[in-house]
Amino acid sequence: MRLLAALACSTALLVATLAPSVTTGASAEEQPTAAQQVLAEARALLTGATGEGPAARRSTGEPGAHASREATLVLRDLRAALPRLGAEDRASAQALLARPTDGRADPEGTGYSTGSKKRCRGHFCVHYVTSTSDRATSGWVDKTLKVMKKVWAREVDGLGYRAPLSDGALPRSRNGGNGKFDVYLADVGDDLLYGYCSADFVLRDDRRRAGGYCVLDNDFSTDQYGGKPGRTLAVTAAHEFFHAIQFGYDYYEDRWFMESTATWVEERFADGVNDNRQYLAFGQVGEPDTSLDLFERGGFAHYGNWPFWEHLADRYGDGIVRRTWNTAQGATYSTRAVEKVLARRGGFAKRFAAFAAGNLTPSQSYPEGRHWPTAAPEAKWTFGRRSAARSDEVGIDHMASASYVFVPDTTLTSEGFAGAPYRLRVGVEGPRAKTSPTAWLVVRTVDGDWRSEQVELDADGSATVTVPFTVEKVEAVSLTLVNASTRFRCDKDTPDWSCFGIPRDQDEQFALTAEVYER
Repeated sequence: MRLLAALACSTALLVATLAPSVTTGASAEEQPTAAQQVLAEARALLTGATGEGPAARRSTGEPGAHASREATLVLRDLRAALPRLGAEDRASAQALLARPTDGRADPEGTGYSTGSKKRCRGHFCVHYVTSTSDRATSGWVDKTLKVMKKVWAREVDGLGYRAPLSDGALPRSRNGGNGKFDVYLADVGDDLLYGYCSADFVLRDDRRRAGGYCVLDNDFSTDQYGGKPGRTLAVTAAHEFFHAIQFGYDYYEDRWFMESTATWVEERFADGVNDNRQYLAFGQVGEPDTSLDLFERGGFAHYGNWPFWEHLADRYGDGIVRRTWNTAQGATYSTRAVEKVLARRGGFAKRFAAFAAGNLTPSQSYPEGRHWPTAAPEAKWTFGRRSAARSDEVGIDHMASASYVFVPDTTLTSEGFAGAPYRLRVGVEGPRAKTSPTAWLVVRTVDGDWRSEQVELDADGSATVTVPFTVEKVEAVSLTLVNASTRFRCDKDTPDWSCFGIPRDQDEQFALTAEVYER
């Protein structure tokens, strides 16, 4: 389902050269154009060409101004597009996909233009040059090796992920000289990149599993990146190496899944850097009406949705993300894997609704949430004793939400009454049950003893909830409406969504009515 490929075999016993052809939903006439677009995108990323794509943005305070973290998956898609390119374009693509040490014959100019050296330690070899704009100091080479050692220790030894596939079965001329994992240092910052990973072989007996190498910047200078070089190296190494790990599970997995989990793992390796906070405003914490599985071309939603994994890890442990990757390998695509893993944990709809509702109050929902932005509600209504009923309608896309907040004013007091004399009643009319509508209620009490629970809609999509609503007891009440649909028409050559498909349940309509009454 995910860019399934027919791959050409080499004489190596364990590996095959990665040169897939793709079966897509596009017509034969459209395919070359799509492939050429991927080539143009890759060329823009790796050569710093200006244009309308993400590589055209310099750092001006906009999150993710260096677009590098998109380069890895663009290169993945470029390899998949090779058979659909003409001879001239294919040669250009293969040059872009070459390792930096192949740079002398690289007409695109993305490789080394002088002889390289390498320094190996533990699981890694770092390749570098001592002249030209790509030069790296001996100290930076050592620093990179030390950071990569720590990344391996955290992601492989600590979190329990598979080690990236070794390229030891490839000819020495194509594997960096040995079977260790290769990291190349180059001035990719000049091309608006942090770094990237690329695969150049797959296992012959499981062609969804791939291995390759990574390229990182040669100094992560503050002038280019803004932050301290060592801190930028740490989060980039953690992020990109995790892509190399992902290749060993399923090279053709959905883009949103690869990027959101790689951004999440930054938090596990370099918690104090907090570089991934810059993306929060673009994911569901900042834009809850944006689908969880959206890969936003030229945007940041897929990076900004790493809190979904933080939400799950906080409740079930870090291993929940690894279990999802274990489940996603093979024919199971990303969202289906999430559903399977959460099936015994309340189900996807319940967990997603809790996540969406929690984003209204991140300081209560996440360990570092007090530093995060807050999801804006669809509406916030204040009710008094004489307030009329309020109502609204909203369309919600798949795997997205809309929240409403209700606040009592000072006229809703229990003074002079036994118990709580006023109650809030909220009625919901949503779509049919097969589209997985649900809701989540949070009663924020004055004493901090919050009530939080799922509100299940009936087969017709209806539900009514009633709660005490006096100013002495209640700070606010929120109801988060959720379209938890995970239904897709798969294999439509649309990498923006799960299974390269088209979501079936977009813009599902919800109607909500709220009123206060005296008990």
